[in-house]
Amino acid sequence: MEAKRSLSSGARSQVTEDGFLSALKMLDVGKWPIFALCSPDELKLIRQACVFGSAGNEVLYSTENDEVFVLGTNCSGCLGTGDILHSIEPRRVDHLCGKKIACLSYGSGPHVVIATDEGEVYTWGHNAYNQLGNGTTNHGLVPTHISTNLGNRKVIEVACGSHHSLVLTSDGEVFAWGYNNSGQVGSGSTANQPIPRKVTGCLQNKIATTIACGQMCSMAVVESGEVYVWGYNGNGQLGLGSSGNQPTPCRIAALQGIRVHKIVCGYAHTLVLTDEGHLYAWGANSYGQLGTGNKSNQSYPTPVSVEKDRVIEIAACHSAHTSAAKTQSGHIYMWGQCRGQSVTLPHLTHFSCTDDVFACFATPAVSWRLLSVEPDDHLTVAQSLKKEFDNPETADLKFLVDGKYIYVHKVLLKIRCEHFRSVLNGNEDDIVEMDEFSYPVYRAFLEYLYTDCINLSPEDAIGLLDLATFYRDNRLKKLCQQTIKQGICEDNAIALLSAAVKYEAQVGES
Repeated sequence: MEAKRSLSSGARSQVTEDGFLSALKMLDVGKWPIFALCSPDELKLIRQACVFGSAGNEVLYSTENDEVFVLGTNCSGCLGTGDILHSIEPRRVDHLCGKKIACLSYGSGPHVVIATDEGEVYTWGHNAYNQLGNGTTNHGLVPTHISTNLGNRKVIEVACGSHHSLVLTSDGEVFAWGYNNSGQVGSGSTANQPIPRKVTGCLQNKIATTIACGQMCSMAVVESGEVYVWGYNGNGQLGLGSSGNQPTPCRIAALQGIRVHKIVCGYAHTLVLTDEGHLYAWGANSYGQLGTGNKSNQSYPTPVSVEKDRVIEIAACHSAHTSAAKTQSGHIYMWGQCRGQSVTLPHLTHFSCTDDVFACFATPAVSWRLLSVEPDDHLTVAQSLKKEFDNPETADLKFLVDGKYIYVHKVLLKIRCEHFRSVLNGNEDDIVEMDEFSYPVYRAFLEYLYTDCINLSPEDAIGLLDLATFYRDNRLKKLCQQTIKQGICEDNAIALLSAAVKYEAQVGES
C-alpha cells in the first residue's frame, strides 16, 4: 500500500549528477515548520506541496519523478495511506505516484480533492457529509477516482469548502457535491449531495473560468467576468447586499460593468481581482480581513486600495481570516488575522510570495493553494553546450563512425581541442569518416569536449585512453585511468591492468 521514506536512489543521483535537473529551482518550503521533519535530500526533490489540516499538521508533496509523499497527524485518514496512523516520517502514497497532480484543495475534516494533468478527480479523507463524492459517508483511507457524472470530462480546477467540493471542467461546467445545509452545492435544496452534480440555474449555458469556496459558500466567475454565488450568506460573503442564504447561483449585480479575473474566499469573506488589477472585498470583517480600515462586515463589494499599485494576485483560504495580495512591482501585502493581531489595512511585508504570508501569519498555518515550482528556462553555458551535443538541427559537422553519425559543431571542436584546431582550419567538409576508433569510444571523446565528463564502460575506456594518448589530452587520460581503476573486477582485471601498464596509469592497489 505504501512505503516509508523511500525516495528512490535513482532520483537522488539524477539531481546531484545531471546538470539539467540542477536548473530546476528548489521549492522553498522552509517557512513551513512541518517540513523540518524532512531531510535535506528529501527537500531537494520536492516540486509541489500543500500544508493542510485543522492545525496545519498534515502535508502532501510530490517529487521531481512524480512520487507522492505525506506525513502528519492523519486525521480521518486524510493522508491517503490506507490507515489512520500518524507519521513523523514521509510515507509514499502509491495510488498517486505517477499521476501528475494539476491542482489540489482540502476541507476542514479534512478531506482532499485533486485533479490530475489528465483531468481525473481523486478524493480521500473525511466523508461524514458526502464530501468525497463517492456516494457513501464512509471516510476514504486511500485516494479514489471519482468518475460519476465526470467520466467523459476533463477537470481543470478544484475547490473545497469546509465539507463540500466543487470542480470546474475544461468545458466551463461546474460540478458540486457534499454538505449542503446552506445551499452551498447549488441544487436548490438543503439535502446533502452524495455524488457530483452539475450546477445549473443561472449558470446554465454559462462558461465558468474559475471557482472558489468559503466555509459554506461557493462561487464561480464566467467568461464575461460576471460572478455567480450561492450558499451561506450570514456575514454577507455572497456580496448580494443581504444576509440570506442562496440555494442556487445568483449573479452579483453590484459588480455590473466590472470584469472579474480571479476570485478567492476566506473563512467568511471574499476577494476578487479585476482585469484592470483592482481589488474588491466583502463579507466578514471582524479581523479586518477586508482591508477597508475597519472591522465592519460588508455585504456589497467594496474597493480595497493597495498603495495605488496594480494587483496581480490575491490570496485567501477558507480555513483562515487572512488576506494577501501581490502587486505588479512584486510587493506582498497582508491583512486580516495575522498571528493573533487584527490588521485592518493592507500591510507591506518583506516576503517574496503570498504563500509565505500563510506560512508565517495565518491561523492555522496552511497553504492557500498548491505550492509549485516551475522549471527555470535559463541554462548555463555548460548546460547549453551539453544539450547541443549530437544535435543534428544545429550541427555543421558530422562524423561517420561504424556506419553511425555523430553530430557536432566545428567551432566548439576547434576551441576545445588542438588537434581539431589544425585539422578543421579551412576545411569545408561537413562529413568526416573515422576508422581508427569504435563508435562508443569516439562518441565518448566528442561528448567529453562538450561536457568535460566521460560516460562509458571500463573496457571501452581502454580505447578512449588510446585516443587520449594519440590526441595528447592529458586530462582525458586521467579520466580514463580513473574509470579503468574503478571498474577493475575479477573478470577484467588482467585486461585492464595490462592497459594501465601500457599507458603508464597509476593504479595503486586494487
